[in-house]
Amino acid sequence: MSDDVPGTSVTIQEIMDFLPHRYPFLLVDRVEQMQGEETAVGIKNVTASEPWFTGHFPGRPVFPGVLMVEAIAQVAAILVMQNAKLSGNPMEAKLIYFMTVDKVRFRHPVTPGDQMRIHVTKIRRRGSAYKFKGDIFVDGKLVAEGEIMAVNHEEE
Repeated sequence: MSDDVPGTSVTIQEIMDFLPHRYPFLLVDRVEQMQGEETAVGIKNVTASEPWFTGHFPGRPVFPGVLMVEAIAQVAAILVMQNAKLSGNPMEAKLIYFMTVDKVRFRHPVTPGDQMRIHVTKIRRRGSAYKFKGDIFVDGKLVAEGEIMAVNHEEE
């Protein structure tokens, strides 16, 4: 999709406006190819300077699988928040929390220098609860996949 179509991409500044996460736990650099509340593709550029590589694993750095699941959740949250913003009700989505993680599979290691393309598709929405399917690709190869459920939490 073209960057000139409103709402089809999200910059790092907008991501930081949507999510409370910050370095090193902000795991999405950009979101592109958004289609309403249905799908999005997030980008995460994996760099050798990320702190987890000192211990995971020394001499053979591998991006932690649990952080891949978190990246899927962050792209899903951005999708919900961008859709709320575009619908004219940005306060509709305040903070998105994990509920469940299912059917997760790690197929290939991700290492520094890789670019993760995080494809998220909404499976369903019931009220403030969402279920998403996430697939992560590096160079066109599926490296991880899974489903998450999350809830839009209204702060009191």
